[in-house]
Order: sequence, then C-alpha cells, then structure tokens
Amino acid sequence: MNSTTLRPSGAGAAVGFLVVMEFGSGILQGWLSPLFSTIGQQYGVSAASLNWVSAAYLLATVLVVPLLSKLGDIYGHKKVLFIATIVVALSSVLVAFAPNYGLFLLGRAIQAPLAVFLPLEFAIVHQRDPENAGRSIGRLVGALTLGAAVGGLLSGVVLDATGSLSATLMVPALFMLLCVIGVKVFVTETELRTQSKVDYLGALLLGGGLVLFLGGLSNMATLSPVIAATAMIVGLALLLGWVVSARKVEQPLIDLRVLLKGGIGLPIVVAFLYGAQMFGSQSPTSVYLRSDPGAQGFGFGATATVAGLVLSLMAAASFVGAAFSDRVARATSGPRAVTLGGVVSAAGYALMILVPASLPVFTVWLVICGLGAGVVIGALPTIVVKRADPDAVGIASGLYNTARTAAGAVSGALFALLMAALADKGTGGASTSTATGFHAVWWICAALCVTFAVVAMFIRDEPGQPAEQESVSPAATGRDDAQLVGEN
Repeated sequence: MNSTTLRPSGAGAAVGFLVVMEFGSGILQGWLSPLFSTIGQQYGVSAASLNWVSAAYLLATVLVVPLLSKLGDIYGHKKVLFIATIVVALSSVLVAFAPNYGLFLLGRAIQAPLAVFLPLEFAIVHQRDPENAGRSIGRLVGALTLGAAVGGLLSGVVLDATGSLSATLMVPALFMLLCVIGVKVFVTETELRTQSKVDYLGALLLGGGLVLFLGGLSNMATLSPVIAATAMIVGLALLLGWVVSARKVEQPLIDLRVLLKGGIGLPIVVAFLYGAQMFGSQSPTSVYLRSDPGAQGFGFGATATVAGLVLSLMAAASFVGAAFSDRVARATSGPRAVTLGGVVSAAGYALMILVPASLPVFTVWLVICGLGAGVVIGALPTIVVKRADPDAVGIASGLYNTARTAAGAVSGALFALLMAALADKGTGGASTSTATGFHAVWWICAALCVTFAVVAMFIRDEPGQPAEQESVSPAATGRDDAQLVGEN
C-alpha cells in the first residue's frame, strides 16, 4: 500500500488543528521564561537552582520521548498523542498550584510528554500528506515558535496584572485541557503501523541510564561528591547495558546500526549541540534581563512584562526563520540551511557580550539569535522525516528530540555549575551571580553554534530522494521492522 493512499479528505483540517495545538504547546514552553525570577522568589531558591525548572523537564523527556514515539509507531500516533495531552494538562495544573518547590519540579517532570507532541505530529502529517510533509512540518515548527513568542509576552502581562504566580501558570493549563478535546474530535488516526515490538528493557536501560548520569551531573554542586559520582557511574553502567542489549535484541528501541551506518549519526550530533545552546541559555538570559543593574552591576531591570516582550520578539524571529527554512533548504540544501542558522545564532551571542549597550540593542541581538535558531529547527527535523521509513517517523523524530533535550539537561546543569563557580561569595556564605558568569555561558553557546554549523557541512545531502519517493510501505519493500534511515 503506497502511503499516498493514506491521505484522507480531512487531512487539511487535521493539520490545521495540529498547528493550533502546537501553538498551544509553544505557549506553554514560552510561558515560563519571563517567570524564572518570580518562581525563585516564591519558592526561595537561587538563580543557579532555577536551572532545575528546565532540567527536571528535560531529564524526564529523555526517558519518555523514545518510548512514547515508538508506541505511536506501533499502536497509533493519535492514540498516544491523546494520552500525552491528558498527562500534560493535568501536570500543568500541578505546576500551577504546587505548594513547594519539590512538587513544582515534580509537575515539570510529568510535563515531559509535551516533548513528544512534535514527533507524533510529524508522523501524522507525513502519513496524511507525504508530498507536502516539509511544508506541514514548517508550519508546525512555526506555530511552536510563534506560540513561544505569545506565551513569553502574555505570561509577563498576566503576572503583572494578577500578581499571582498560580493564576498565571493556570492559563496554559486551561489551553491544554481544551486540546484534549480537540485531539479527540479533530485528529484522525494514522493507518500505517510498524510490526516491531516495544523494547521495554531497552527503554528502561536507556532512560534510567540517562536520568542517573545527567541527574548526578546536574547535582554535583548540591550532592556529596560520592553520591553524585555513584549516580553517574551507575548511569554509565546502565547505558553500557543498553548498548549490549540493543545489539542482541531483534527489535531494539533504537537500532544502533542506524546511528553508526545509517546516515543519522552526524544529524544527531548536530541536534545535540543545537539543543545544548538552545535550552542551556534560556534561564540565564531570562534572569539577566530582569537583573537590577544598580544593585548587581549587570542586566536591565526589566519587569516581567518587558522581559516577556523581549523574549517573545526572539521567539517571533524564530518563527520567521522556521517559516522560511523550507525555502532556504530548497535553494541550498537542508544541511547548508542548518549551517547558515548556526552561524547567524553564533553572531547574535557574540554581540550580546561585546555590545550589550541598552535593552533595545540587546533585544536586536536576541532577535538575531532567534532567527538563526528558527532556520535550524525548521530544516533539521525535516531532514529526518524525509529520510525515515513511513512506519518509523515517530521514533526517528523522537530520537532527534531526545538528543536535543538530553543536551539541554547536560548544558543546563553545567551552566549552573559554571555560574555558581564564577559568582561572588558574600560574607554570610551567600553568592551573587556576576556578569562574567552570564558572558561565559553565552560564549560557550556561540562556540556550540559554530561547532554544529561546521558539523552540518559534512552531512550528506540527498536532494534526489524527496519524501514522496520514499513513502513505501513495509509490505512493498519486504521489510517488517522499523528502520531509522533519516538524516536527522
């Protein structure tokens, strides 16, 4: 059965709702950025500890995204998306009303299925309309970035208007509750299924290994050296066990042969480096915008509303970059589009350090960073979807997403340690962040952008193999197992 027969008449409506849903996902992801300082004040935690607002979520995603993506390929992408939306909606309510920082972080961790929305949506739009998959993916990514822009702007406005963190956090929770109904009503189930089984042992070894290793790494500053080192060693042991298991299992969660020989290795490296700078810079940049220059010697003393506006402009620039990424990729190639995005973002980070000047000027540099990031997030996932087997788009996209979020967890932890090491130590043992710490983070982010821009130049481009030529069912090729043959 050729995948072009899988396109129902209601494909446009389904894609339209998924765009709206991804817009809501972006709102939720952008909603927290201007609120970091307020979260720290309400729960009495330091700027370095606020890294856990992102890290708790990112660590959980490395456990759930590969598993849920694989379940989508096996049991149906709509079904898994529906369940994931319910979990995100309920956990968002917990985040809004958490009585302490521990439960707040628990809610953030349970929000992890939010990261599987895009992989599942990629699979849905690819099966519904493979000829226009690149354009649909661009719209989904564009909606995500636009939602982040709107979320970053509105959250600051709502916080300043209500003065209540719980009321502010409840707004995206309500939107997610509405999305539960929308998925049930508007999204049609995909028909193509992989015949493989779920490698639950592999999921446990991979997820547990990553969580323990990254968790130990993230807590080196707060845990005793022995406990942190033990967690990291056990995590590495589990990851080694996962490698051994993946080589022996007939249908592993992630086929290592694809990573090593299937053309997916370099794109995954690019995704990892990109995610490290993207997620790792979020909290420091938000805190810097709201820091009082009179009291701390750096920052712009922006209110939550102003900080939200600045970050929303950066996200809007990402939307523009993502919207034009397909044209850039067609004019040059997917890998070259990624390289261009990395160079543009690196320039933005460098200007943030060298020419901070005033808030309007600083905003321009953030917009440049966002524009480059948008080109990358639009071009990079399209590479994997166009090269993945039709029945394995979910797990292939999930692998891409996991690489980004795992990198974000690593960089967020290391950036927190770096900023703590460069902080001024007060007389009472308290420490205060310094401009040097923020600059160090941004220099590292610029270096990461340059690195993945160079790596992307070595990704083999396959312009002669568009998605529609690859959209062949397993029956037509004599294959039953899902194979990740994507470039991303």
